[in-house]
Amino acid sequence: MAKKKTNLIRMISEAGTGTFYVTKTGSKKEKLKLKKYDKKVRKHVVFKEHKIK
Repeated sequence: MAKKKTNLIRMISEAGTGTFYVTKTGSKKEKLKLKKYDKKVRKHVVFKEHKIK
């Protein structure tokens, strides 16, 4: 059986609203930070990578 090359991660809003996106990433060392739209504050904010529990 082949090993998975992508991991599912959860991107959580830094605005503290609890909004999150689930996305796939390749195997890498550094944490991902993206600027995405947060519906609750109606602005683009930074989302940080966290593990899915």
